[in-house]
Amino acid sequence: MTTDIYPRFSVQRPASSWPLAVAVGFIPFKVGSERNQLEEKRKSLIARKVAPLTNIDLAMPEAALKRVGVPVVLNFSTGHRLFNPMPWQKSASGNLIKYDDTHIGPKAVTITKLTPLHLIITLDKVTTTDSGVRYTIGVQKEAAIQVSQRKTKEFYCKANDKNEIFALRKIDGPPENPTKLTLELNDTGETAIITPDQPFRRIDGYMADLKYAPENKTWAGKRVGSPPLQFAGEEYNVVAVSQTEVVLSAKSNQKKWPIQYNSGSTPTNNPNASL
Repeated sequence: MTTDIYPRFSVQRPASSWPLAVAVGFIPFKVGSERNQLEEKRKSLIARKVAPLTNIDLAMPEAALKRVGVPVVLNFSTGHRLFNPMPWQKSASGNLIKYDDTHIGPKAVTITKLTPLHLIITLDKVTTTDSGVRYTIGVQKEAAIQVSQRKTKEFYCKANDKNEIFALRKIDGPPENPTKLTLELNDTGETAIITPDQPFRRIDGYMADLKYAPENKTWAGKRVGSPPLQFAGEEYNVVAVSQTEVVLSAKSNQKKWPIQYNSGSTPTNNPNASL
């Protein structure tokens, strides 16, 4: 009978090793999943989508380059007159004005109003005499140079009579009570129609109201042949007046100065204007 001299030990094994094995096997998948998530976050933060470049607006730098290529011209006279000072003059209102030809002299004259001057022909009277019917026709020349010639002048005429102003060419209606008369004007050859109620009117010139602000002077109804204007130490004659301008002529040297009518209004068409 043999005797076992070694003691016997009993080894107790765990009930099951499956959970540990599963955990060990899941680790690589978990690590891979975490790595993928980190990579996606990195790409979203760093590798953002960049919009493509558009055409660059080079207008401003190109304009600057063009200005650089143009030489700079310094004017120390007409603008601020650093080295060529300008005298100033006190006007009648007490304001200081530049003493140059744009502020003193004819160029400083302004037109405040233009009034047309007419040739007016009227049928004033019809007279029946033993020798026939006679017509009294009035002629007024508002544009005449001499004052005496601006008054209405009466002409007595019959059919086909001619005088210094017109010729009576046609009579419509009964001679003693005509509806209209047809005249032929000597100066232009045009036809003038007059009736007992409607005169003939033609613009033959203009007169102007002028102002010279530096000396606070005004002139009303100036026309060709008017007395000279005195301002800025000189006398000026009105040598022309039109619908758009007045022309002055210096009495000392006959130099002419056209003055434009800058108002937006049209000339005053006033038949009762001062003559």
